[in-house]
Amino acid sequence: MFGDFRVSIRYAVVAGSVFILGAGLTRLKTHRGIQSNEAMAVTAAIFVFSPLVLSWPSMAAGLGFADALFETISGVTTTGLSTIETLTCKPKTFLFSRAWMQWIGGLGIVVLSVAAMIEPGLAAKRLDISEDYEDDLIGSTRTNARRIFIIYTILTAVSMLLLVATGANWFESMLYAFAAVSTGGFSPHDGSLQGLGSYFSRTMVIIISMAGGVSLILYGRAYREGWKTLALDRQLQGFIGAGIAATALTAFFLWYQDGFHWKSALQHGMLNALSAQSTAGFASTDISQVGDGAKVTLIFAMAAGGSIGSTAGGIKIFRLLIVFRLLLLVLQRAGAPPNAVLEARISGRRLEADEIQGVLCIIVAFIGFVAISWFFFIALGHEPLDSLFEVVSALGTAGMTTGITSPGLHPLLKGVLCFDMLLGRLEIMAWLVVFYPGTWWGRRRQYS
Repeated sequence: MFGDFRVSIRYAVVAGSVFILGAGLTRLKTHRGIQSNEAMAVTAAIFVFSPLVLSWPSMAAGLGFADALFETISGVTTTGLSTIETLTCKPKTFLFSRAWMQWIGGLGIVVLSVAAMIEPGLAAKRLDISEDYEDDLIGSTRTNARRIFIIYTILTAVSMLLLVATGANWFESMLYAFAAVSTGGFSPHDGSLQGLGSYFSRTMVIIISMAGGVSLILYGRAYREGWKTLALDRQLQGFIGAGIAATALTAFFLWYQDGFHWKSALQHGMLNALSAQSTAGFASTDISQVGDGAKVTLIFAMAAGGSIGSTAGGIKIFRLLIVFRLLLLVLQRAGAPPNAVLEARISGRRLEADEIQGVLCIIVAFIGFVAISWFFFIALGHEPLDSLFEVVSALGTAGMTTGITSPGLHPLLKGVLCFDMLLGRLEIMAWLVVFYPGTWWGRRRQYS
């Protein structure tokens, strides 16, 4: 359509080749009792394979292999970090493919995480996916994938129409809708949100990003059970509450510390804080120019992230709610009689020991890998707070940047960020399971 045949032919070759490969793989006989670690290994392979094959067509836009791979990993993982200096002269086909990668990556991670990687338990019950959970993960994936695809497509189409209504053209609206619903954050303009002329359009992009940070399964429940389901959902309440708190703190620091007019501080505080909370990563101002207070607030927002079952990254609000509930339980037990029976519960459901253990492991692993990655940036002479911001942005798949991520970034640090983006997209524990020797050489579980 745009006449970018030099670029388009490469995408056509890749699309055709992958289609043939996929058609062949669907004919393989699959074991009905596929295990969780095997599902995670397949998922990890997909998120490594996809950026590799997409790097070649991306190179047609003038990128070297390293930058093309960085761009495709950032796209597929819905992160949004970029080493491209300017998008002004890039082909429209390339701009479309960046947004499309994020849209597909967001859809893929929701399907795989909700339907293939969550065993029946508290999280599954909160997402309402345990009621028809099948004995095999493949059947469960098919069932939930259809629901998720319909919800995701409707949300994208509505978002596109809303952006057009605010004054954006159709091409811009499509690209921003893809990047916002997937909480990816790739913009067709160098200035991210600043490329949109209307403040209403910028606000709409952030509203869509917040909608993408809500569990897609929850939308289905709200349709079946009534929209009050949204208002009563504890995870959604926590997500909105965290966004409001991040907005207030960011706006305060922009006004008090950075000298913004109160109205401008409130506008930019809301846009940037909610973008960080949803891990979309759009920015309405140059983050490198804001003070330490705003940066620290955005770091915490990116680390917290959105809802389980959404396209958002980060630790996830539901897990943080569990941690807060455990802290409250410790305080309650300190003042309770010795024979009192107190249990950790959320929304009336008791937390199982293995669920608590899993949550704590993910949070500790997240903090640990942040520290390890941060060390490399500090060792190569980057400013500590900006380095921490960049690492959390990559591991939380947010995509905001203080300017460290650039064409001149040291190749080792580009590799660290690529590793963090892949690690954060599959939530760390999946990768640890994949690399665990027992996953590859251990015996399969015996099914009756």
